[in-house]
This record gives sequence, C-alpha cells and structure tokens, in this order.
Amino acid sequence: MTLSTKVRTHKLSSNATLCTSGYNQVGADSPAIEAMTDFSRVHAVTISAAASLPEANATMISRGVRLLMVVSADEEVLGLITARDILGERPLQLAQARNGKRDDLTVKDLMCPLANIDTLYLNEVMHARVIDILNALKNQGRQHIMVEDVDPATGLPRVRGIFSATQIGRLLGVPVLGFELASTFAEIEAALAN
Repeated sequence: MTLSTKVRTHKLSSNATLCTSGYNQVGADSPAIEAMTDFSRVHAVTISAAASLPEANATMISRGVRLLMVVSADEEVLGLITARDILGERPLQLAQARNGKRDDLTVKDLMCPLANIDTLYLNEVMHARVIDILNALKNQGRQHIMVEDVDPATGLPRVRGIFSATQIGRLLGVPVLGFELASTFAEIEAALAN
C-alpha cells in the first residue's frame, strides 16, 4: 500500500541562511553511528593488492581519503592500506632491503592484512557514543577502525563502515592535519573539553 502525501512549494524565506555542513554536528555524547562512514550509503574506496604505491597514492588524493580497502577481483576484503603506510618510512626501508625502488613496491607489500584488522560490531556501535569510539581508537593507537555486520542477503560478514579520527575531528570542528596520532587525539580531546 502506498501512502499519498500532498506537498506544496513555498517561497524561500527572505532571512534564510545556508546550513553549514560537517562542523559541530556531533559531540562526545552523540550516538557513535553519527560519526561512522556507512558503506551502505557511501561507496568504499578500494584498490587491488597488485596496484603500485604511486597508483594507491593517486587514488587517495583523487578521492580525498587516507585509507583504501584492498580487495580481490570478486570484492573480498584482503586488507587495508593507509596514507601513512604509503608515505611513511616503511616503503623506503622495504625498498632498500630489497635493493629496489619505492615505486616498485605494491599495495600487497605494505597493506595491513585482514588477519590484523581490528573491528567493532555494528550492534555494539549502535549503543556507543562518539567518545567511546575515540577511546577505542586511542587505546588501539589507530587512526581508523572498521565496523562489521552481517549481510542479511547472504548471512556472511561484511565491512559495514569505518570510523576515522580525522573525520570525527572534522565533525567536531577540529582541523586535524598530518599523521601524528598523539597530536590528533590531543586536538580532538581539547575540542571536547570546550
């Protein structure tokens, strides 16, 4: 049964302002789900394990993200790779150890494999607050944490979303830059204290 609703147009109010998106929309006690990037609504940015580091970096830049999900040809999650993995010291160290060049390395060489990825379960996230997620990120010493649920169509586990310290900072109105986790959390905690 379809319900029919009548709508009418109106003239825009003369004193209307634009809604500012993304800033100060969440607080420490806000439901955590409000700060989660939900892959049922936003496409996850993915890359192949065989992709080169320059290709992974270019994908991150073009899509405005700092994390890529590494997937197989049939979209099975193999791991993840972050901007820190690509731009940090590790690629240079690995290339030197192999007597090669940084640009010869692939995503597979530096990705965090599936077995090492910590997740939260969606049913727990539904009862958590933003501060609980920040504490989990801080305690794990991580910039990101995945959220897992079960696909109702297949009954199989799936990555449902992700929390990012940077994204939470943005939602709190904190301009978080760089890769230094300690300063990222310090900036976010200072914003929460105000």
